[in-house]
Amino acid sequence: MKFIVSSSYLLKQLQVLGSVINSNNTLPILDNFLFELDNNELTVSASDLETTMSATLSIDSTSKGSVAVPAKLLLEILKTFPEQPLTFTVEDNNTVEISSNSGKYALAYAAGEEFPKSVNLEDPSVTLVPADVLATAVSKTIFAAGNDDLRPVMSGVFFQFSPEGLTFVATDAHKLVKYARADVKASQVADFIMPKKPLNILKSILGSSDAEVKIEYNDSNATFSFDNYILMCRLIDGKYPNYEAVIPKENPNKLMIDRSLFLSSVRRVAIFSNKTTHQIRLKIAGAELNVSAEDIDYSNKAEERLTCDYQGDDLQIGFNSRFLIEMLTNLQSDMIMLEMSLPNRAGILTPVDGLEEGETVTMLVMPVMLNS
Repeated sequence: MKFIVSSSYLLKQLQVLGSVINSNNTLPILDNFLFELDNNELTVSASDLETTMSATLSIDSTSKGSVAVPAKLLLEILKTFPEQPLTFTVEDNNTVEISSNSGKYALAYAAGEEFPKSVNLEDPSVTLVPADVLATAVSKTIFAAGNDDLRPVMSGVFFQFSPEGLTFVATDAHKLVKYARADVKASQVADFIMPKKPLNILKSILGSSDAEVKIEYNDSNATFSFDNYILMCRLIDGKYPNYEAVIPKENPNKLMIDRSLFLSSVRRVAIFSNKTTHQIRLKIAGAELNVSAEDIDYSNKAEERLTCDYQGDDLQIGFNSRFLIEMLTNLQSDMIMLEMSLPNRAGILTPVDGLEEGETVTMLVMPVMLNS
């Protein structure tokens, strides 16, 4: 088995696949890339059993076969080559020989048959989503997903597909983000919970693609196919909490303010907040927003006054500054709207401008109790 491939082309593809491989695998074979050669087509795969990703490369060859090559070693050597053709030859003495313009390098390989086979989806449902829409949906929601192993359903992003549109939701019980698109539709109603790791991998490569992503899914697995990649992952098992029930419908107090101004103010004031609660206080009266924080243990405190557009009753409400900062950073608009009802009910953040047609973003942040 022998093939010729461009060094930088191979490195670019392998770096994407490398993000699937865990640093400490239970099965030694998972420390390898699987190379499957079929004449001019080379399919390279990487897996951690939960997530498997493969890329199909066009190369120069007339042979067939499969070998598993040590991932770390191969990536390290490829990073050092200038752009040039490399010849890979599988020798009889259980090594793969790489020939470059300047030398030869031999890596021990394992038999390709030892590599875990990827699952075939039986009769999956299919939805097509433009790559940029999926990339935006993931980056807008993934930061709000939880890290609690005791509540695995909350550690992923909830995908809801219907003929009305697509909805993506993430929450960790303190904050919630709902990203919806009315301009992209699915043929039938379906929902599933995607783990974070494959979503982070998708997010990193979808940004530069203008393809359509073909999402196929059943009850236990989902695959994402686009360009020359196929990403397959096991879904999180369980029922997603009824998030609609926690979004307050009646919010008479509406505050409109410049996002970057508000964000800078919260960032500065938060430095003086208590290091365990990160609590800041918003006091709104008339057209004035007062942002303050106090750390009683160290006698640190800060207060800033901002002008805003406010309709509603005078209100004092406390929030965890870290959650507010994350949400304000994630929104792209110039102006934002913060809707509230009572100091013990969730606040809702929405962008006022900068959205595409059919796109809605709703962020919800739970308040913290103020010490009066």
